[in-house]
Formats: sequence, structure tokens, C-alpha cells
Amino acid sequence: SSSSSSSPAAPPPPPAPAFPHNVPTPALVAAGALALALGAKAILDKPSRAYVQGPGGDSIGTVGEEYDAWTEEGILEHYWGEHIHLGYYTDEDMAKGAGTLLGCRVKDFVEAKFDFVDKMLEWSGCPPNPAMVLDVGCGIGGTSRHLAKALGPKSKVQGITLSPNQVQRATELAATQGVDNASFRVMNALEMEFPDDTFDLVWACESGEHMPDKKKYVEEMIRVLKPGGTIVIATWCQRETPPAFTDEEKANLKFLYEEWAHPYFVSIEEYVRLMEGTGSMATVGSANWVKETIRSWRHSIWVGVWDPWPVVFAGPRIWYKTIREIVTLERMHRAFDCDLMTYGMMKGTKAAAAPAAAAAAKE
Repeated sequence: SSSSSSSPAAPPPPPAPAFPHNVPTPALVAAGALALALGAKAILDKPSRAYVQGPGGDSIGTVGEEYDAWTEEGILEHYWGEHIHLGYYTDEDMAKGAGTLLGCRVKDFVEAKFDFVDKMLEWSGCPPNPAMVLDVGCGIGGTSRHLAKALGPKSKVQGITLSPNQVQRATELAATQGVDNASFRVMNALEMEFPDDTFDLVWACESGEHMPDKKKYVEEMIRVLKPGGTIVIATWCQRETPPAFTDEEKANLKFLYEEWAHPYFVSIEEYVRLMEGTGSMATVGSANWVKETIRSWRHSIWVGVWDPWPVVFAGPRIWYKTIREIVTLERMHRAFDCDLMTYGMMKGTKAAAAPAAAAAAKE
């Protein structure tokens, strides 16, 4: 028989990579999760809402826009209630686990804010029944209305904020609650339109953080305070220096400045120096309320765990924003916990006008 010639056989294909068969599936999942986590961390570690001065060098631009957006979304009001500030926690509250998953069912998150207002008023030493009260940075008016109710109808409470949306919402809530002795205006706290010596009590709760000129902020509040009147300030502060901030502390502060539109923080001691530096104060006092307020940060996260649906149904933009808020809340907790941040409470009484000055003013 005849044989036919044939071409040489093709070389066998290279073996398939062994990687998928040799690496366990859980390890692949873990590696993917780690990569996603690192990517997310890189995004979340980069602050997204830096403070930008308004055209007049004030804080109207960024801060007013942020609070307008928060008010319009309604998410902040749903979880934080009418008060956009930290709450007050006693030793008994802490023993019950306030600020933990189960503890947030023991201490009501919103009620803690009312407690804070009551404790702040008590601590201020303000004489009873101040006729004219100014709430600097009033938000949607929760504190203004609470003070108006607590002090009685003879006390007139004026709230000011940079956010038109907040003024609208505050006015709506006052009408709904039948609070006739509280009113609200859009006004820059650094350039207040009130005459000198107008208010018996000037109240500022967590508004100083947004002020680009702390000296002017303090001076304006004391300017509109009547002689013999009381000023009380609650605000987030950074620790006093020296010792100088480490590089890690500087990085942490930079994030806290630039994520929630803060120009900068100052120390409790600096606020005291600013108040005394006006030359108008008869007395000035201060305290650090970190112990009383720090539980608020994690408590605010847990209330969202118990009631996630407003965020779930709000859509991807709010999901992303909420994740950023959770990260920032935790970073705030850690900054206060390690003494990088302090919770400043400052109070004082304005000196009575000298007889000659009082007579000249009447003329």
C-alpha cells in the first residue's frame, strides 16, 4: 500500500493558568473586598466640602449652601430632630450604654439635645426672664423655640442663620407649635444689624466652628449684649498649643475642617482670651464638656442603624453622602476621644456701663 505524507502535528496548547485553581475562592473574595475597601478609603479620606469664603470675606457662601441643602433633603431633621447640635449625657446614661447599638434605645437621641439646652442655660448663670434673647446660628430654630417656651412669653427670642431654607423651616415650626415669641432672620453673625446693647442673653451653640474670624465673632456678640447681660457659647474646639500638633494631628484636623465647611477651630483658652480681650467683660468662665457630649457622635450613627429606611429610599446620592457622614462622625468621635478636640463652653457677664458713659448714651 502506498503511504501519504502528512504535515507535522501542531504543538499542544499551553496549559491553562493554574491561578484560578490554586487560589481558594474565599481568598479571591477577600482580596477583592480589600481592594474595594482601599479604594473607598482613598475616596472617603479626601474631604469634599471645604470651606470657601463668600465674596465679602464671610462664611455665607459655603456654609449657607450646605445648610440649605441639608434642610431641603430633610434627612438631618429626621434623625437629629430640631436641634443640629450634640446632646448631653449623664453618668447614668453612660452606664446604660448610651452611644452603643442597644444603648441608643435607652437614651433618646433627640431628647439628649433638649437636655443639652437645659444644661447650657443652667450653666450660663443667666438671671431669670431675660427680655431679649439672641440665638446666633439658630439652625431650624429648635433651641430658639425651646428657650421661648422655657423662658415664657415675656422673653422674645431672635434666631439668626445664614440659610434662607432654615429660616423658612424654623418659621413654619414656630407657627405649627404656637410659639409666638420666637422669630428668625437671615443674617451674618460677623456683621449683625442689631444696635449695640440690645440683648439680655446672647446664645451661640455650635456656630463658632463656621466663623472665619473668631475675634470678630466674639466682638459682635458682645457688642449687641446689654451691660450686665449674659453670653454663653458652646462650640467644638481644638486643643491648646503648645505642644505643637503632630503631622498626624494636622492631617486629622485638615479633614475635619474641609469635610463640613469649617475654616478652622481654636482652643477653649483662645476663646477666653478673645472674650477678655474686648475689655467689656466683668466675668468670663469656661469648661470642657467632652465627657458630657462625646456619646452623641456614635449615638447618631446607631439611630440610623435602627431606622435606615429614609436613607434607603432616598437614592444613590444620599447613600453616598450618608456613608461620608458616618465616616466623619466616627472621625469626630476619635478626635474628641484622644483630646485633639475639646468641647468648649464659655460664658460671661458684660460689665455695667460706667455712669458717665451711660449718661452720654442717653443724651
